[in-house]
Amino acid sequence: MANVIVAFSKPEDAKSIKNILIKSGFQVTSACTSGAQALSQAENLSSGIIVCGYRLTDMLFTELYDCMPQEFSMLMVSSPGRRPAQMPEAIVCLPMPLKVHDLVETLEMIGQTQVRKRKKQRYQPKQRNEEEKNLINRAKFLLMERNGMTEDEAHRYMQKRSMDNGTNLIETAQMVISLINI
Repeated sequence: MANVIVAFSKPEDAKSIKNILIKSGFQVTSACTSGAQALSQAENLSSGIIVCGYRLTDMLFTELYDCMPQEFSMLMVSSPGRRPAQMPEAIVCLPMPLKVHDLVETLEMIGQTQVRKRKKQRYQPKQRNEEEKNLINRAKFLLMERNGMTEDEAHRYMQKRSMDNGTNLIETAQMVISLINI
């Protein structure tokens, strides 16, 4: 279940929404009245959802959205007339008056989207910088030159050694280079 931070300018609104969410099984980490408090709480969490109103005591929801960590999603609750024409696509909105059923289902949907997003990111190949790419290519070149391997064979060899030794490909490339240059 996602971590939820509730942020509304009126403390009684924040507390009532927090109580509704806790009764519905959500893990609410805090109820805040300012964007600064919400951001402070978000820094202590790896991911989550910020449920907020249009205006907080120190900023608008758009400013909070711009400052919140990327791993967080936002659910903004306000009257339909207060929503700006140019609303960021990533912000989910619910109209006032708020229906508990809509709030709970929307938060569950956002939480499921976050889980899918994290799984998708986990399976994406790691992006390497130029230095790392050069190190791997140098190790492959040395293997190709010394052992008469093709580039694919050298790469597969390093991958296998990496998995067998429990090291990453960069560490394996460094080992290959140091062993061949002895």
